[in-house]
Amino acid sequence: MLQTPTKPLTLAEFIKLPETKPASEYINGQIIQKPMPQGKHSKLQGKLVTRINQIVEDKQIALAFPELRCTFGGRSIVPDVAVLAWERIPVDENGDVANVFETYPDWTIEILSPDQNQTKVTGNILHCLKYGSKLGWLLDPDQKSVLVYPAGKQPEFLEKAEDVLPVPDLLAELQLTVGDLFGWLKLG
Repeated sequence: MLQTPTKPLTLAEFIKLPETKPASEYINGQIIQKPMPQGKHSKLQGKLVTRINQIVEDKQIALAFPELRCTFGGRSIVPDVAVLAWERIPVDENGDVANVFETYPDWTIEILSPDQNQTKVTGNILHCLKYGSKLGWLLDPDQKSVLVYPAGKQPEFLEKAEDVLPVPDLLAELQLTVGDLFGWLKLG
């Protein structure tokens, strides 16, 4: 949903606005509200965050965050899953995870919703890669496919159940195939 203010807002003005549900993003001077996540989206998001954090959190390698606002490079976006290397996670004066992340994720994961604009989502992934992300995934639950965007390389389209999904080096322990990923949608 596009919200058109009476006069264009700056990024600094946007950041001061109250959060919306679902989240709104600031892209190229426009405020765009993300669609409300649906069942497949929520299931994949939850499983990815849990699986990634099971591997990396105790070893202090990285952390996966669902729906984390990341503000950098003139945009304020909310990837479905943002993974940051441990040493890049902002902390507050108490040493706790900060509330504000003015940085890019090392790995950005977007899950396409039925009424979501794939071009806008792809634009956010490319923005992350431009500013330092190592990898982006775009999951399409309806097509059971993944577009993989490695930094500085040709994107890959993976749709076969046996296709192994590339992950950033800091998550080399994470072994997932397309079949594993979309298998999470099955009950029982």
